[in-house]
Amino acid sequence: MRICIYAASSAQVAPHFFAAARTLGESLASAGHTIVYGGGSHGLMGALADGALARDGEVIGIIPKFMADLEWGHPGLTQLDLVEDMRERKHKLLAGADAVIALPGGCGTLEELFEAITLKRLGLYFNPILLLNIAGFYSPLQAFLEQVIAGKFMSSDHAAMWSVVDAVTEVLPTIRATPPWREDARDYAVVR
Repeated sequence: MRICIYAASSAQVAPHFFAAARTLGESLASAGHTIVYGGGSHGLMGALADGALARDGEVIGIIPKFMADLEWGHPGLTQLDLVEDMRERKHKLLAGADAVIALPGGCGTLEELFEAITLKRLGLYFNPILLLNIAGFYSPLQAFLEQVIAGKFMSSDHAAMWSVVDAVTEVLPTIRATPPWREDARDYAVVR
């Protein structure tokens, strides 16, 4: 599988987040999956890539030219694709992805995650989306999304667009167990 991963670039987060990111990279590489991510060398992005590369995994980075100019790209990747801007980066990250995993992250990670969820709601993306809830990081977001559904801003059917897992060991079994999103997603994208 080609798995798209969104993750933090901050180098100042707690050590257990780095450990989870590295373990995820090792796990996916050991299982023979290709990782496509934002191409960074710092933060959880760097830990993820380092973990996968340590297991001889295929790791593809997608990075805007301005970030490459700042030398934010990971130097050891299997492939590092340069794109013009953040918009093109998001498109290339998701294109052809068999699954999406969101590690903890800041506004960039959340923006990418919400775009993937939105595209799934509109029937433009059909594969699993997982939130890796390390140390309860995504629990407040899950509660907020439940509030959004309770307030009828989204249908209760939309709660099936993503899964929340608490450990790296749950990632691949959850991806395998997630059915493809419904082909008629556009028929109920708007809550009527």
